[in-house]
Amino acid sequence: MKHYLFILFYLFCNAFVYAFHGSFWVYIACFLVFSAVVVWGSFDIELGYFVNSITHKRTKTNEVALTFDDGPTEFTPQFLDLLKEYQIKATFFCIGKQIEKYPETFQRIIAEGHTVGNHTLSHSNNTGFLSVSKMIEEIEKCDEIMAKTSTIKTDLYRPPFGVTNPSIAKAIKRTRKKSIGWNVRSLDTIIDDEKKIYKRITKGLKKGSIILLHDTSEKTYRVLADLLLFLKDKKYSTFTVDSITN
Repeated sequence: MKHYLFILFYLFCNAFVYAFHGSFWVYIACFLVFSAVVVWGSFDIELGYFVNSITHKRTKTNEVALTFDDGPTEFTPQFLDLLKEYQIKATFFCIGKQIEKYPETFQRIIAEGHTVGNHTLSHSNNTGFLSVSKMIEEIEKCDEIMAKTSTIKTDLYRPPFGVTNPSIAKAIKRTRKKSIGWNVRSLDTIIDDEKKIYKRITKGLKKGSIILLHDTSEKTYRVLADLLLFLKDKKYSTFTVDSITN
């Protein structure tokens, strides 16, 4: 949903209210619907309500992108070993403070040919409530840590939790980032059952899908092992996100 739809929705509400002669309850109903749309738009990155994010690749080929958020962590080397075994390149959206904790692992991600993206300095739980200046600081400090650790610079950015709003939109624009979303969300940080996570991913897979995973647990590592077998069996190739942003 784009901003012009927001305007059309606003005009529709006004027309609706006028048609019912300015009824108080109609005003309330429109306000509630409007609020629900805004909240939905903030949390569903695929809608592109506040930010135009890349959520998939337009392709007729059986290919998908594996993306991993919130690392590097103590588990990341296992993920890298597995990806190396299958000769697959992925995209890692890294948190600045995690890079500081595991600088060698971050360097290994790059050395082995994977793509990296900015996932803010701290991945704050208050991301949706931060000011423009604070969001810019979160992005730029992560960039600084990346440059200090590896001399690499990235224009890829993934909003924590997939949350977007006007402040985040301005921060992305001012830092000249490209927002990267997904169209297959594994929910691997919420769901405990590995089979359910695997089924959720494979069931929603399409040509050009961008898959959201997290290199933060043994659980997701085991899901990845099964997923790579599935991709091989179904003859899926993979791409990194930077290949569709240039």
